[in-house]
Amino acid sequence: MFRASPGVPGLSGTNMNDSRPSPRRQEAPSLPESGVTQALVRRLGLARLVTERPLRAAFVFACGFVTIGLLAGIAVISRAPFIFPSLGPTAFLLFFTPTLPTASPRNTLYGHAIGILCGYSSLWICGLAHAPAVTVAGVDGHRALAAALSLASTGALMILLGAPHPPAGATTLIISLGILTKPLHLVTIEIAVAVLTLQAIAINRLAGIKYPLWRQPPHDY
Repeated sequence: MFRASPGVPGLSGTNMNDSRPSPRRQEAPSLPESGVTQALVRRLGLARLVTERPLRAAFVFACGFVTIGLLAGIAVISRAPFIFPSLGPTAFLLFFTPTLPTASPRNTLYGHAIGILCGYSSLWICGLAHAPAVTVAGVDGHRALAAALSLASTGALMILLGAPHPPAGATTLIISLGILTKPLHLVTIEIAVAVLTLQAIAINRLAGIKYPLWRQPPHDY
């Protein structure tokens, strides 16, 4: 009987046909809302010519450029703040995850309105209604309290009203930090959000995406 010599690779006394399963190749995680990709493929007639990630990236790029560019143009002509930081994450939500409840027109409009209300209220509560912006005066105790109060109340109210929209947290800080505080500017913020939302309705529906005219079916938050 032949015995395998010790120390010689592949000649041990155990089973020589060791068929261990090879590690599986990890696939790249799929993007959220794959139905959006399918709608774009059908609308644009691309079939399988383009993979999901480049297609979604191109869609978000084009939509973000057009919608924010239009609002920036309005701001230049009107000399009013039709462009501000929290529009960026809102635009991303509206075109990357358009069928999520947080991106619905209802949540978008309600969320920013709540942020405006809470931000402006925090200024009055903390005695900062007529104080210079944080970029001029810096951060003191009153300003820190106003910022914390505005964000906390915005988050709580959005949950209580069933209208969460994360970018509204940036809107409320823009106000509580004193960057935009005039009542006319606050109205302009909401108008700009409404214009962006109308663009999202038009663009997403033209792209074949089932974007709601007002809200998604109710969910529990």
